[in-house]
Amino acid sequence: MNRRRFIAGLGGAAAWPLAGSAQQPMRRIGVLMGYDESDPDAKAQLSRLISGLSELGWTKGRNLGLDVRWAAGNVDCARMLAKELVELQPDVILAHTTPLQRETRTIPIVFVTVADPVGSGFVASLGRPGGNITGFMLYGPMMGGNGWSF
Repeated sequence: MNRRRFIAGLGGAAAWPLAGSAQQPMRRIGVLMGYDESDPDAKAQLSRLISGLSELGWTKGRNLGLDVRWAAGNVDCARMLAKELVELQPDVILAHTTPLQRETRTIPIVFVTVADPVGSGFVASLGRPGGNITGFMLYGPMMGGNGWSF
């Protein structure tokens, strides 16, 4: 799947609620959080996600199901939870932590807060990540060194 078609599909997801007057199907998003469930910042991030989706017409429990898993900074736990999410077959997976490319090549994955997705082997390149995975870097190229030191 090419990146443009994938991102266009995500944009189209925002239009699902507008796609007619018939009852809309329940869509599922799997969310893998790298934090502990009791972390107030992580709870706030998840709350902002739910709020943003709601503004786009996606209401948890009505036309949206969220399967949230908390890895609490444990890599082994994250791998186990990643497998669990993939088995649930959501429409898309949001990976707050290490992307799940080892677990699925078919479910679209969007990663966030990954420092070096190319160097970590998650994507082939930033311009053309390839496969079923795309996302956002923790730091953009403009934040890198420019030869100045402070």
